[in-house]
Amino acid sequence: MSQSLHLFSPSSSSVALPKQYLRFTPSVSTSNRRFPVTSFPRRCCFSVRASASASSDPKVLETENGKPEILPHVTASPEPAAVSSDSASIEVDAVTEVELKENGFRSTRRTKLVCTIGPATCGFEQLEALAVGGMNVARINMCHGDREWHKAVIERVRRLNEEKGYAVAIMMDTEGSEIHMGDFGGAPSAKAEDGEIWTFTVRALGSSRPERTINVNYDGFAEDVTIGDELLVDGGMVRFEVIEKIGPDVKCRCTDPGLLLPRANLTFWRDGSLVRERNAMLPTISAKDWLDIDFGIAEGVDFIAISFVKSAEVINHLKSYIAARSCDSDISVIAKIESIDSLKNLEEIIQASDGAMVARGDLGAQIPLEQVPSAQQRIVQVCRQLNKPVIVASQLLESMIEYPTPTRAEVADVSEAVRQRADALMLSGESAMGQFPEKALAVLRSVSVRIEKWWREEKRHEAMELPDIGSSFSDSISEEICTSAAKMANNLGVDALFVYTKNGHMASLLSRCRPDCPIFAFTTTTSVRRRLNLQWGLIPFRLSFSDDMESNLNKTFSLLKARGMIKSGDLIIAVSDMLQSIQVMIVP
Repeated sequence: MSQSLHLFSPSSSSVALPKQYLRFTPSVSTSNRRFPVTSFPRRCCFSVRASASASSDPKVLETENGKPEILPHVTASPEPAAVSSDSASIEVDAVTEVELKENGFRSTRRTKLVCTIGPATCGFEQLEALAVGGMNVARINMCHGDREWHKAVIERVRRLNEEKGYAVAIMMDTEGSEIHMGDFGGAPSAKAEDGEIWTFTVRALGSSRPERTINVNYDGFAEDVTIGDELLVDGGMVRFEVIEKIGPDVKCRCTDPGLLLPRANLTFWRDGSLVRERNAMLPTISAKDWLDIDFGIAEGVDFIAISFVKSAEVINHLKSYIAARSCDSDISVIAKIESIDSLKNLEEIIQASDGAMVARGDLGAQIPLEQVPSAQQRIVQVCRQLNKPVIVASQLLESMIEYPTPTRAEVADVSEAVRQRADALMLSGESAMGQFPEKALAVLRSVSVRIEKWWREEKRHEAMELPDIGSSFSDSISEEICTSAAKMANNLGVDALFVYTKNGHMASLLSRCRPDCPIFAFTTTTSVRRRLNLQWGLIPFRLSFSDDMESNLNKTFSLLKARGMIKSGDLIIAVSDMLQSIQVMIVP
C-alpha cells in the first residue's frame, strides 16, 4: 500500500499530475504559517494518490464543506515494474549499515561526532579505529603541524573512505589572528606548577630555548600588558599573573597550575575586565590563514572553520574568495563563535555561514564562565531556527586526555549538549594528543545514544518555534512539506524518513525538525553525501536516481533489502526536492 501527498507548483511544471487524484483540505492548523494551505494560488493543488496491488474500494475525499464524499470510480495506480537488485550501486557508511542490520532503525545515533586529528590519531589504523567508533568528521587544526602533515592526513581519510566504505568528511580549522603561544621546541606539552615563574616573550626562540620560556605571536604583547594583569591560557585552563616586564620579555607567576599545550590561545584581564582593544584591531583571517585556505581548497576539504569571526562580512568575503578560486567548489564555511563580537552579531553571522561551532574554551576566556552555558544554548537554538548545523566543542571530555574514564560532570555536560539537540559534538585534545582517543569517542557515542533514546521514550517533542526561513515560494513549499513529513513520522511511528536530494537542502530541512526516526538521505554526489554527515539524524547514501519517485523508491527498496538494511513491512515516509511530495508506504 502506498499513499502520497503531492504539492504541485508552477516550478514543478515538468511533473505530470496523476490521472486520478483527490483534492483535500488538511485539517491541521495553519495559523502560524506564512502560506496557509487554503490560500494557495489556483495553479497549485494538493493531491492524495493511493496505490495497492489489489484494491478497488471506493476512495473518500473531503469536500469544500468538510463532509466526506465517495468516489467510486477512482482506481489504483498500477504497480511499477520490479527493479533489478544491484546492491553495489548504493553507497552507505559501513558502521551504520552494521548498526541497522543488528539493532534496527531506532538504535542509530542521531548526534554526529567530530574528532580532531593529531599525533595520537594520524595513522591509517588509528583513523580507521575512529571511523569504526563513529567518527563522522575528521578535523585538522592548522594551528599545529605543517601543510605536508595535514595533506598526508587528508589522503589517509580519503583512502579510508574509498577502501573501507566510509563517508568521513574533512574539516579544516584555521588558526585565526588572535594572540596565542608558540610551540615548545618539539615537546607535545608542558606542565605549569603553582608559583612557578614563566617568561612570555616576543623574541624568536631557537632550539636551545631557556627553561620555562614561551614565545608569543603578537609583537605588541610586552607593550600592551601591565604589571598585575591576569594572563589566561586556553580559556583559563592555566592562569598567570604578570609580575615584571623586561624589554620584550614578560615575567609571570603561575596562579592556577595546569597543562600548557602548543599554540594555545592567550587573553589577558585587567581589573576584572577582558583587555580586547588590540584583539579587536587584528584581522579575522590572517595572512597565514589565507595560505591555509588556498591549501584547503586545493585539497578539496568539505568544511573550512573560521576562528574568531566578528561579523557576517568576513564570512561573505571568504565565500566569494572560495567561489573565485574554485568555480565548482562546494566547500561549506563554519563560523566559530568564540568572542564577544561573535555573540553581538550572532544572528547575522550564522545566517551568512553554512554552520557554526560553539568554541567554549576561547569563549569562556572572553565572557564570565557562568554565562557560557546560556550562550551555548542560545547559539544552538539560533542555528536550529536558521537551519544551520551546530557543533558543540571544547573540553567535553578534557580529563580523558590523561585518564581512561571521564568525570561525572563531563558526562553531564555531554548529555546537556545532546539534550539541546546540537548537530554534533567535537573532541579536541582528547583525540588529537590524548592517551585514550578511542575510549573518549566511545563515551560520546554511548552518552548520545542513551540520551536520544530517553528523549524518544519520554516523547519529549520540544515546543521550539521554527520560523519560516524560505526566501522564495518554492522554498517555503519545501519547508512546509518537511515540517509536515516530520510530524507525520512522529504521529505514525514510522521506521524511517527517505529524502531524495541533489543539493542536500531538503535533507537539512528534515534534520531541522528533529524527528524520532532516522533520516535516510539519498544524494547523487559524494561531496554532498560527506557534508550531510555533519547534520543531526541524517544517514547519507550515494545513489543515482531520476525524477520518477516511484522508480526511485522501488529501486531503493530493492537495494536496501538486498543488503539487509530494511525489510518487508517497514513503514516509510518519502520526500524529494525534485517532486514536492510526501509519500507514505509500507515496504513490499
